[in-house]
Amino acid sequence: MQQDILINWSPQETRVAVIEQGAVQELQVERTLERGIVGNVYLGKVARVLPGMQSAFIDIGLDRAAFLHVADLMSSITSRHAENGAQTAGALASSGAAPLQPIEKQLFEGQALMVQVLKDPLGNKGARLTAQISIAGRLLVFLPQDNHIGISQKIPPRQREELRLRVQALAGEAGGGFILRTNGEDALDAALEEDIAYLRKTWSRIKDASLRLPPASVLHQDLSLLQRVLRDVVVESTQTIRIDSREQFEKLKTFAAEFMPATVNRLQLYGGERPIFDLFNIDEEITKALGRRVDLKSGGYLIIDQAEALTVIDVNTGGFVGARNFDDTIFKTNLEAAQAIARQLRLRNLGGIVIVDFIDMNKEHHQDAVLAEFQKQLARDRIKTAVNGFSALGLLEMTRKRTRESLAHQLCEPCSACTGKGVVKTARSVSYDILREILREARQFNPREFRVVASPQVIEIFLDEESQHLASLSAFIGKPISLQAEAAMVQEQYDIVLL
Repeated sequence: MQQDILINWSPQETRVAVIEQGAVQELQVERTLERGIVGNVYLGKVARVLPGMQSAFIDIGLDRAAFLHVADLMSSITSRHAENGAQTAGALASSGAAPLQPIEKQLFEGQALMVQVLKDPLGNKGARLTAQISIAGRLLVFLPQDNHIGISQKIPPRQREELRLRVQALAGEAGGGFILRTNGEDALDAALEEDIAYLRKTWSRIKDASLRLPPASVLHQDLSLLQRVLRDVVVESTQTIRIDSREQFEKLKTFAAEFMPATVNRLQLYGGERPIFDLFNIDEEITKALGRRVDLKSGGYLIIDQAEALTVIDVNTGGFVGARNFDDTIFKTNLEAAQAIARQLRLRNLGGIVIVDFIDMNKEHHQDAVLAEFQKQLARDRIKTAVNGFSALGLLEMTRKRTRESLAHQLCEPCSACTGKGVVKTARSVSYDILREILREARQFNPREFRVVASPQVIEIFLDEESQHLASLSAFIGKPISLQAEAAMVQEQYDIVLL
């Protein structure tokens, strides 16, 4: 199936859309100010060693020193002292085992040490580091300080030994270890060899930079979204990669020529007058992908609810009555829904556990056909999925690997009015909350007057339908109650001021 990739670049944001069959199937967004540093490699400088915590603070050039635990040191490291540039080797714990020596015998203040960021800085905490460098490629992860050949645990055990021997043969005797990623399970030898060459060339650059640059320098940054597109998204069926920035086009072309030469001829500079995303109404698709409801062409629709740990998708017939009988109507709606759900999973980047409530089907062969169609559509997804089939309750259970935040989590935040619940109390419910609160306050305090400050909707209901209840409460507590509308307040917000 032919694929086209559109890239909309601006100094503040990069957006990528993957187009198949004339429709957007996948969206990725990266914002300059929100880009993390996980995966970046630094030449750090040991700022302080903490024997009691078996940890050290490492200066990597950020506002706060980063944190390195003894468990994240390698079996042997080569470092340079910040003062004289001398190289020193330290004997550390063997890989994967308990450390042989305490951290104070391995590191000293002022020592230069190559480290990689495991976790971004958060709040008052600095970044979490490791001295065990790993470089991710499209199909493989390179472990330059190790000679281990590993296979992803998600690949079935019966295939692992064969794949391990295959990767070992392709890696040769040049040194370093590799881990085959899940999406490399079915890769051709040529693709694996290209990935190995790219990873070794990247490591060579990191080593060269570590000898030239002073401590607290960046040796390697994880690839930008533009570069990850070439590494992770481009496949054999990709026809074109169009980008609307001449400057970024030239940079991407240079990167492709060095690391991924097969992609160079597919790169195109878009110079049209219309914004590149207008070619396929992608902004409109983004808006739809942030909503709960997805309409199907037949008249049916999906409801997609994303929770913290899982996503629930409900299929409804809606206005579809086109089939000759009810069973056929349900079957056709479910078939169309299977195609739409597979697309929505990619488009919204929904990961983790996914539960799909298809409309109940009485015929087993209908159920099998819907499951087969769903699996066929999921096969186009480059992210690993696993479908467990229908449960005893008729729910289809599946998982999709989490690779990054979902589109909704990237572009949206919880509503300030409902604080993420999706609903708000009615104005009448809020008015009754206020009446109860005034009664509670009147039993504890003796003000001259109570003033209710609330949203215009709540004040309106006090002036109209609930005016009698408000007057009755005022008479009961023996205090006047005044009202003040505050347009800036949402419906559930209110204040009771004691005057």
